[in-house]
Amino acid sequence: MRIIPAIDIIGGKCVRLTKGDYDTKKIYNENPLEVAKQFEDSGIEYLHLVDLDGAKASRVVNYKVLELLASKTNLKIDFGGGLKTDDDLHVAFNSGARQITGGSIAVKNSDTFTNWLEVYGSEKIILGADCYPTETGGTIAVSGWQERSNQEVIPFVKNYQKKGIRYVICTDISKDGMLEGPAFKLYTKMLEACSNSSSRQSIRLIASGGVSKIEDVMALKELGCEGVIIGKALYENKIQLKDLARYI
Repeated sequence: MRIIPAIDIIGGKCVRLTKGDYDTKKIYNENPLEVAKQFEDSGIEYLHLVDLDGAKASRVVNYKVLELLASKTNLKIDFGGGLKTDDDLHVAFNSGARQITGGSIAVKNSDTFTNWLEVYGSEKIILGADCYPTETGGTIAVSGWQERSNQEVIPFVKNYQKKGIRYVICTDISKDGMLEGPAFKLYTKMLEACSNSSSRQSIRLIASGGVSKIEDVMALKELGCEGVIIGKALYENKIQLKDLARYI
């Protein structure tokens, strides 16, 4: 199972939000490189880096932070936030991203996102499927979670699965930053729905949001998630990096 700490960036600083609300911003460190090196020194291999300024502005803003972390660590970075054009994608990959995550673009401009998948391949392109919960699963959120689309999350993922998507990051926004446990029911439904698909390959689901203790990580692994993104639980010492060693 991939253990993937998160670094969210606003104004070049390492922050966390609650439920995607920018007004809840809390700065944890003004030096993202310091945080990234702590992760690397603990044996972590992966990093989820989100340009929150970029997500709001609909263009990549904090690419210099990506460039710094990619050049000063050996972390395998997936980068998201503000990726809307081919130029944005070139900036991300040229700045050192190993993978990129596209969420809003996959909703608002499916042709562009599908083209990225065809050009770069399923190992480079991650589908971001962040949603507000509903009885049937959830509706996809876009524009840095500032807007709701009318697309249901599971059909949305299945549609891109048929187009060849392999990696999916899914966040139940109501769980984000709450430290009250992940969206186990949603992930169970998604894995069941996508495993029955006649598409080319099964999805590799990366859970995000709500992780609060090491038992959550164990439960997600048992469920069949390929990876887990951990944010606030690490920053607030609910989970210690040393406790994750068995999964690294």
